[in-house]
Amino acid sequence: MSDMRFLEKLLDGGQVEWKPLGDEEFFEIANRGRKPVKQSLRVAGDTPYYGANNIQDYVDGHTHEGEFVLIAEDGSASLENYSIQYAKGRFWANNHVHVVRGNDQINTRYLFHYLCITNFQPYLSGGGRAKLTKGRLVEISVPIPCPEEPEKSLAIQGEIVRILDSFTELTAELTAELEARKKQSNHYRDHLLSFLDVESTWIALDDLCISITAGGDVPKPCAKGQTHPNDEYPYPVYANAVGEGGLYGFTDSYKIESDAVTVSARGAKVGYHAIREGKFTPIIRLLVLVADKSLISTAFLNYALDMTLIGGTDGGIPQLTVPMVKKIMIPIPYPDDPRKSLAEQARIVEILDKFDTLTTSLSEGLPREIELRQKQYEYYRDLLLSFPKPGEAAEA
Repeated sequence: MSDMRFLEKLLDGGQVEWKPLGDEEFFEIANRGRKPVKQSLRVAGDTPYYGANNIQDYVDGHTHEGEFVLIAEDGSASLENYSIQYAKGRFWANNHVHVVRGNDQINTRYLFHYLCITNFQPYLSGGGRAKLTKGRLVEISVPIPCPEEPEKSLAIQGEIVRILDSFTELTAELTAELEARKKQSNHYRDHLLSFLDVESTWIALDDLCISITAGGDVPKPCAKGQTHPNDEYPYPVYANAVGEGGLYGFTDSYKIESDAVTVSARGAKVGYHAIREGKFTPIIRLLVLVADKSLISTAFLNYALDMTLIGGTDGGIPQLTVPMVKKIMIPIPYPDDPRKSLAEQARIVEILDKFDTLTTSLSEGLPREIELRQKQYEYYRDLLLSFPKPGEAAEA
């Protein structure tokens, strides 16, 4: 069944009319109550204080009460996916959001779902900080099924909301589960690495690693931006330990032959660390720790770094240096019995790997499930809200 056929069945012979947000018979724009308050002047409380993109604070008092859709007036984090928020109950709105709701004939939650797929860019003005003025806001049209039959219209809107909310509720449940699992993972990690019930000794990384080095200049030749190896450039080059694995490109040689832990050494993500497979080249902003595998495994080293407060230099851009990292202390179980120590490290790594898969894997963990549910929501949202505009022919 095509999308139009699905919508035809939902409409059951009814027609769709497009109404602008400025039509007071169907919509209310409640901007008058908005009030910006500087952070230093806000009184702490339980009421969410909304800005253009999210809740910025919790304050005492409120500017609005009820069910509303908040549309960024300016400052949206994305122009392609324009900032739309749903607020219910008491809340405080600053002057960077338009405050809109449906009247008795419009389900405000339906309005929210539709505005989430609206292209706002044709209505924006200004340069670097694009703005949606009220004069352009009132021109944005919303499809209303069967407006001449309010009861039927609300039933159709309600069914669309029911279907779409079922996906958003499931996503919210999975997200809450993910957060709970992360807390559980952190608890087990901290407990396992504290070694409260085993013999352990804190040892400096300089004594546990074969080498701790800093990355150098970009190797030549280097296929910058290449995402997969090939016969000519088979070895990865890493520039940092964040985002997309920190991959910079590929080269025809390598500097590090062993698997290792890389640590971001400069900028906002200083201290972020990750395991790299052998045969790669690090460049600037990256430190490389090659473990002495007779004393510590690479995986255990990576987890042990989670419980250290890896900070950068004070002042200016935060930085980590090789001498600083060499002095970092981590706990090693049974250091006088290497075989027993490595066995205990392996046991701890196995447990933490299971939590890591659950909380971070995009192929089998909760993040993957959340991603699939979000795509499912977007698919049905587009299907259910793809009403033909005036002049558009419906699909056969």
